[in-house]
Amino acid sequence: MLRPWKLEFEIDKKLDKAVYLQIADIIIADIRSGRLKPGDTLPGSRNLATMLKINRNTVVEAYQVLINEEWVISKERKGIFVSENLPALHEKKVYRTSDISDHLMIPQGMMITFDDGHPDSKIAPVTELARAYRQIFGIKAKWQMMGYGDEHGDIEFRKTISQMLNHQRGMQINELEISITRGSQMAMFLTAQSLLTSGDFVIVEDPGYQPAWQAFEYSGAKLLPVSVDENGICVDDIEELLSQHKTIKAIYITPHRQYPTMVTLSLSRRLRLIELANQHNIIIIEDDYDNEFHFGYRPILPISSFPELNNYVYVGTLSKVVAPALRIGYLATKNQNLLQRIGSLRKIIDVHGDVIMEQAVLQLIKEGAVKKHIRKATAHYKHKRDFVYGILNKYMKDVAYFTLPEGGLAFWIVPKIILDWDKATSLLLEKNIKIIHPKQYSRNLVNGFRLSYGSVSEEQLEQSIQIIAEIFKQLS
Repeated sequence: MLRPWKLEFEIDKKLDKAVYLQIADIIIADIRSGRLKPGDTLPGSRNLATMLKINRNTVVEAYQVLINEEWVISKERKGIFVSENLPALHEKKVYRTSDISDHLMIPQGMMITFDDGHPDSKIAPVTELARAYRQIFGIKAKWQMMGYGDEHGDIEFRKTISQMLNHQRGMQINELEISITRGSQMAMFLTAQSLLTSGDFVIVEDPGYQPAWQAFEYSGAKLLPVSVDENGICVDDIEELLSQHKTIKAIYITPHRQYPTMVTLSLSRRLRLIELANQHNIIIIEDDYDNEFHFGYRPILPISSFPELNNYVYVGTLSKVVAPALRIGYLATKNQNLLQRIGSLRKIIDVHGDVIMEQAVLQLIKEGAVKKHIRKATAHYKHKRDFVYGILNKYMKDVAYFTLPEGGLAFWIVPKIILDWDKATSLLLEKNIKIIHPKQYSRNLVNGFRLSYGSVSEEQLEQSIQIIAEIFKQLS
């Protein structure tokens, strides 16, 4: 009988690497060498922690890294097993920075895409969601669920969303003040069509989220861009615009982590913005698209949670939390006239949402699966954020400015010189790297781009950042 595998591990204090990463890398080395073979069972986290005389949470984090990178798989109530389908078994090559353009190549046919900040679909709780969906469909898919539902969505689901907003985001909202939509963009479109008419003005952040801009313009409204600095949207500029235009109907903001720059709107500006909105009877449309993934001690509460604010529409999504392909968003407002118009429009274009999917997600929330996934995903993304920050400091600190974001799934990278972005994006495409052209953030020149890391592997991130840094140097 073969002797059971035993992890040979001693903490190397000389390494600038967390203990859980040291454990993960040693296990990866044993898989590469063949000491651990596909299908082999790893010790339980409690047993391994006892063997190594370390905290169990350290082992749990190490296993989570291995699961995320697909070296091992976790089978419910069975344990951790070496994956049958291992990642590419090759060592990372190290190149001199000056030689990157000649030697560091993205594999032919592969395109590394830096998107808006999409989550990693590999860690989505798809199995749990599919199970819940099958259960709900089997148990409740009778004639009453097969008929038309409420245009604002399942009432129990809305009640659960309201409880989440009240408990986690400090809001004071109930289920009759919420409408479930097919993603946040639909919520934005419904709000724009129900609120705005031709000739109205909407103040927006610049740079900002252009799909929302398009929803406002489609309604016939005109945009008034306001610049963003390290403290968020410039409220002094908003005050000046309010004195010039009498038909400003709304202010659209992403205050928690501004899109695309990732800055947080300061408290003093939040309070001043609320004061101006109330004074001029303007509705604040708050897009809180990235609230869940926060790596600091305490997330900043939405502007919509301030009881002083008279009129708002709060827009959120579950797509990043449960699964990227899951199109469930929501909007919350105390403006019942607006909510009624939104419901009437919703009936015209989409009689009601996916009732069974809403019930399935509701079941996951009640079971605690969503909360558990958010904890796991937050740890995963925090690790990736820290990894990217280290790589940026290694390769890009001489050519670009960047800061460590407190949450979200992206960095905002600003070159130290004004780049020719047409040339930069073209050169990157030649290297099979695609970034969002800065012109998609603004109609003016923006010297920066959004480097998202949620859906890109660590190996791809390191390769790409080296290439981006070199191209920036070539264009300097």
